[in-house]
Amino acid sequence: METKAYLEIIENAASAIETVCGKAEVAVILGSGLGGYVDALQDAKCVSYADIPGFPVSTVPGHAGCWWVGTLHGKRVYMMQGRFHSYEGYDQQTVTLPIRVMSKLGVKTLIVTNASGGVNTSFAPGDLMLITDFINFSGKNPLTGPNLDEFGPRFPDMSRAYDRQLQQMARDTAAKLGIKLQEGVYCWFNGPCFETPAEIRMARVIGADAVGMSTVPETIVARHCGIDVLGLSCITNMAAGILDQPLNHEEVMETGNRVKDTFRKLVDGVIEAM
Repeated sequence: METKAYLEIIENAASAIETVCGKAEVAVILGSGLGGYVDALQDAKCVSYADIPGFPVSTVPGHAGCWWVGTLHGKRVYMMQGRFHSYEGYDQQTVTLPIRVMSKLGVKTLIVTNASGGVNTSFAPGDLMLITDFINFSGKNPLTGPNLDEFGPRFPDMSRAYDRQLQQMARDTAAKLGIKLQEGVYCWFNGPCFETPAEIRMARVIGADAVGMSTVPETIVARHCGIDVLGLSCITNMAAGILDQPLNHEEVMETGNRVKDTFRKLVDGVIEAM
């Protein structure tokens, strides 16, 4: 897409969201099975993705497709109830469009969540994992093409993709609430098929603790925009080949639903501590 046309889409989407929702300083992207967290917002308002100019539609079960805003612990917070994935057929500009819009609307902190498969054999389904770093194994990068100079530099630094202060807030919150919080590296595979056992063995060798089909493009673009990022994974299943059983999306949704209250307490605590 031409840069000028893309910038117009960003502006139009931001304007439509601001008209309904106003601005916010914090944003949360809700992964599979975690969409119910929007109930935590006070004085909540929402706009359907279908009513935001230029926005695609989320086609994945568990991704409702609504942009919410409300107050949480004295802060104005956006929540995306559903995200976009390249495996749905969207290009990287489209997948990361919401992050550009967040930047336009004043977001300074992004909490990005996902459902992921556990690669680290010390993990168990239902564990929460603090993302300490990522591996991009998709062969794609959302910054490919002309640089959007008004958002960030041509070659953004990724040595601290996830903010260390936010990570410590998450650790402190988990310790205070007695929540077991794993830590590890998230590896992005494109999907939509689940990874093979051989791919999981390779992912473990190169340093991955969990695998999934999202989060990394959003993180890259957020950092390009100067937004601080906290990444949290819900380990909804053990990755292929670790257990002698097939994988399915229903298990992902069921586990996400089972741990939603713990997840909510953790994110609540982090937002309160900001």
